[in-house]
Amino acid sequence: MKVLTAAQMRELDRTAIEDIGIPGVVLMENAGRGAAELLHRFYENLFPGPLLILAGKGNNGGDGYVMARHLINWGWQVRTLVLATAEVIVGDAAINLSALRQMQGDVRFAPDEARLAEALTAEREARLLVDALFGTGLSSEVRGHFARAIDWINSSRLPVLAIDIPSGVDATSGRLLGKAVCADMTVTFACPKLGQVIYPGAELCGRLKTVDIGIPSALLSATADEAVLVDAAVAAPLLPARPATGHKGTFGHLLVVAGSAGKTGAAVLTAEGGMRIGSGLVTVACPASTQEILAVKLTEAMTTALAEVDGALSLQALDQVRLLWSDKKALALGPGIGQAEETCALIRHLVRECPLPLVIDADGLNALGSRPEFLRQCPRLKAVLTPHPGEMARLTGTSVAEVEADRIGVARRFAADYGVTLVLKGARTLIAFPDGRVRINSSGNPGMACGGMGDALTGIIGGLLAQGVAPNEAAVLGVYLHGLAADRVAERCGTAGLLASDLLREVPAARNALLLQGENDAHR
Repeated sequence: MKVLTAAQMRELDRTAIEDIGIPGVVLMENAGRGAAELLHRFYENLFPGPLLILAGKGNNGGDGYVMARHLINWGWQVRTLVLATAEVIVGDAAINLSALRQMQGDVRFAPDEARLAEALTAEREARLLVDALFGTGLSSEVRGHFARAIDWINSSRLPVLAIDIPSGVDATSGRLLGKAVCADMTVTFACPKLGQVIYPGAELCGRLKTVDIGIPSALLSATADEAVLVDAAVAAPLLPARPATGHKGTFGHLLVVAGSAGKTGAAVLTAEGGMRIGSGLVTVACPASTQEILAVKLTEAMTTALAEVDGALSLQALDQVRLLWSDKKALALGPGIGQAEETCALIRHLVRECPLPLVIDADGLNALGSRPEFLRQCPRLKAVLTPHPGEMARLTGTSVAEVEADRIGVARRFAADYGVTLVLKGARTLIAFPDGRVRINSSGNPGMACGGMGDALTGIIGGLLAQGVAPNEAAVLGVYLHGLAADRVAERCGTAGLLASDLLREVPAARNALLLQGENDAHR
C-alpha cells in the first residue's frame, strides 16, 4: 500500500485542482461525506449522539463542516465548535461553514482560551468527538487554546474520530508536535500518510480508514512510491516459486557463519530460519569447539569446524570459508560470533571478498564499528544489513535517541550512502533500498521483544537469498513473514513468553497462508 508524505499529498491536491480542474470544494465535499459515512457506520451504537466536532480554521475544519451537514441530515445531534472567528475562515472551508450555518447547524466559536474554556465547561452531554483541528499540513508545535482543546479531548475518555490525521501528529515523520490527539479511528484521504504508519503517530491513529475523494487514479499511480506499507498484497508476489520438479539443490544452499562459546543458540536459530523458509540445504560453519554442540542441536543442517582462538573464530578460518562458499548461494554472517579482535578482522575480510548475496547481523555489524565507509571498499557487495537501533547508532556514530527520532531518514541515508539494503528493526521495521525507497513492515507484535528474534530473521532473509530472491525483496518478504509468523503464534498464545523457536516453527504455515492469500487475490 503506497503511503504519502505531506508534500506529496499537497502536490496531489494542487495537481487535481489546478491541472485537472477538479474544484477544491468538490474534493472537500467528497472527503467530509466519506468521513461522515464511516462515522455513521462504525459508531452506529452511539446514534443519535450527541456528538461534538472541534474544528480549526483551515481545510481540516472545512472537512468537519461537511461532516456536520451530512450527519445532521442523517439524524445525528451535532454541535460544531470552531476554534477561530468566522472572519478568518476563507476559501472552501468558508463556503462549507456558511452552508452549515444556513441549514441552522449548531455552530459556536471559541477563538481564544477564555471562550474555549467556557464552551468546554458547558459541553457535558457529548458521546462522540470529531477532531477537525489540524490536517496534514501542520509543521509547528501546537500551542495556545488549540493545545488546551487537545488536552480536553484526550482527558474526556470519549471515542474520537480524527479527520485525515490526529491533530498534532506530523504527517511525514509521525512525531508529536508538542501535543497530539489520541484517536480511536482516523479517516484519511486518498492514501495513508507516512506519519500514520510509523511510530509514534501510528499509535495515535487507532483504526486507519482511507476515503477516495476523487483524485484521479492516474495521478495516484504516477506519484513516486518512495514509501510503501508492506502488507500481504505487497509481500505475496515476492514469494519464490516452488516447482514440482524441484529438489534440494533447486532451493539453494545457505552458508551460516555464526556462533561462539556460549552463543551457539544464535547459530542454531539462524540455521533453522534458513531451513524453515525453504532453503534446500544449510551448512553452519562455527568454531571447532562448538561444532559438536551444534551437531547435536541441529538435525537437518550440516556443520563444519573452523579455526578458532579460545572459542571464537580466528583469522585463520578465512581460507576455510572461502572454500565453503564456492558451492553456496548465500551467506548469513554474524549472529553470536563474538567480538574478539581476530573474529572482527575475519568478518571484515569476508564482507570485502564475499561473492555471494549476504545478510549481516549482530556481531557482524559490530565488527564494522563506527566505520561503515569500509562497505565502500567492497565492490561485489550484495548485502542486507539488519541492525537494531543500538547497532544502527554505532554504525552511524550517533545515539539511539537520534536514530529513533528520525528512523526513516537514518535508514534511507545509510542505504543510499553505502549501497546496501538496510533493515532497521523495531516496531514497524523499516527496509531502506539503495535508491532511497523505503518499505514499512506492518506485521509483528510486542511478543517479538525477546532474545533470538534477530537471529531467526537473519536466517529467514539468508534462506530467501539462497533461493535466488534479490536482496531488496528478500528483506521485505523476510521481515513480513517473520512478523506474520509471530502474529499467528500470538493469536493462539498471546504475546508474553513468545520465543524465537515458537516463531520459527510457524514460518512454513505463515508462508503457506501468504501464498494462498496471494493466489486468492490474483483470482478476484
